[in-house]
Amino acid sequence: MKEIIIYILSDSIGETAEQTVRASIAQFENLKYEIKKFSHIRSVTVLDNILNEIDDMDNTLMFYSLVDDTLLTMIKKFCDINNIVNVDILTPSIVAIERLSDLNPSTKPGALRKLDENYFKRVEAIEFAVRYDDGKDPRGLLIADLAIIGISRTSKTPLSMYLANKNYRVANIPLVPETLPPDELFQIPTKKIVGLTNSPENLNKIRKERLKSLGLPLGSSYSDLERILQEIEYAHEIMKKIGCPIIDVSNKAIEETADIILNYLRKANNSII
Repeated sequence: MKEIIIYILSDSIGETAEQTVRASIAQFENLKYEIKKFSHIRSVTVLDNILNEIDDMDNTLMFYSLVDDTLLTMIKKFCDINNIVNVDILTPSIVAIERLSDLNPSTKPGALRKLDENYFKRVEAIEFAVRYDDGKDPRGLLIADLAIIGISRTSKTPLSMYLANKNYRVANIPLVPETLPPDELFQIPTKKIVGLTNSPENLNKIRKERLKSLGLPLGSSYSDLERILQEIEYAHEIMKKIGCPIIDVSNKAIEETADIILNYLRKANNSII
């Protein structure tokens, strides 16, 4: 059997089409083939130059993921005239969704790729939040989009995860009177740092519930009101030294606190917005 020349034409980078082609090829053990992929085809001139390069019509197979009507018409006409077996990867799916939803497709090249990039960016941000949660590695502060500081039970971790789902890489650092803050905290711009606090009463209640859930004695200093006041005072001193905003999370939902943080960052003209 002669070698098949498989052309992959795309108006984006061509990953969708190539994955489809390779998944199909995998079903044929002894297939001899060569793949020629052409990306970012968004003009008639570019497409015409590619089609004119094809010299072996009998052994050519064409896969394409294009959304522009002019380019689609051009390539389909070329394949019909030259009797080239061809596969339109996107159009049948787009038409099916259009018919059922009664919506018009955007016909934006690379739309799927943009979604993929957003997805992977979010996954990366979530992994970042987990890796640099609760001061595990203060070096994360140097590459984070945002640093959240505060004493225990001020919603640092939930906020970090919430913001990670919005593609922000967040590191959070616990402030404890017996431990000095990491040096990295003073090496990053103040506008990338946000401090969290809570009322002594709320912290006392939350920490008691935490101890109870862990099966630990309620008399621990962790939930002692005097100890909590000491921690709050220490944390406020650090935050004032840094010059970062202090947000009281008392009776605030995670979403509400997150909105406050994002508004602050926008006003600060932070580069991550």
